[in-house]
Amino acid sequence: MENYNTKTVATIRNMDFSQNGTAILENVNLEIKDRDSLCIVGPNGGGKTTLLKLLLGLLKPDRGEIRLFGLPPEEACLRVGYVPQYTQYDPQFPVTVRDVVLMGRLDRHFGGPYGKEDKEAAMAALAEMALTEISHKLFAEISGGQRQRVLIARALAASGELLILDEPTANIDATSEAHLFEVLEKLNQRMTVLLVTHDIGFASSFFKTIACVNRQVVIHPTSELTGELIRNMYGGDIRMIRHDHRCSGEGHCRHGIS
Repeated sequence: MENYNTKTVATIRNMDFSQNGTAILENVNLEIKDRDSLCIVGPNGGGKTTLLKLLLGLLKPDRGEIRLFGLPPEEACLRVGYVPQYTQYDPQFPVTVRDVVLMGRLDRHFGGPYGKEDKEAAMAALAEMALTEISHKLFAEISGGQRQRVLIARALAASGELLILDEPTANIDATSEAHLFEVLEKLNQRMTVLLVTHDIGFASSFFKTIACVNRQVVIHPTSELTGELIRNMYGGDIRMIRHDHRCSGEGHCRHGIS
């Protein structure tokens, strides 16, 4: 039987991407294995969200190759669950929590009402995220932390093998963030987790690998997330989310990527 660690989920080779003549990402090389947990960090404008959009097939590289499960991203979309950074919704629109989660099944059928399989997948995702009791509530009425869990449930309903989250800790409180950590730890036992965040403390507490993105992508084991690395990445000393800790320098060692 294949060892899950040998299975490659995503690869990027020699990739460049520019926008309006400005280089956003240069010579990116990245490999993500099955059940890896990879956190993407870096300054605003460094290319983090752009990297996600390239992986999702929403943008095309100028040069290089991207593969998800050995396929072009647009052909592997049903194997990916995506939680975007911001979700635009009309608070007056009466969409329920269950309705939002069912949206994760839209790519699996062509028009018409949701089928039995869709509804079962949505309810299973709601149960996994401990949201069954509020499934009938309006999405606009629940808390920020609950909304974040609903969006993860929507991604899980798609039955993907790779979960991608863009800034999921934004606009949620410390209790909700701690619960999110527990959820991701559990999900990582069966799927690959890739997350973008500014929360360095969150990154260091859960993820096996850190991808520092600032036009180029440099990979580090989480153990190498030092104050000097953070200063080099963000251009100065920043406060960690754990407020008992300030950055202390031990050097930024650049690693090659196979």
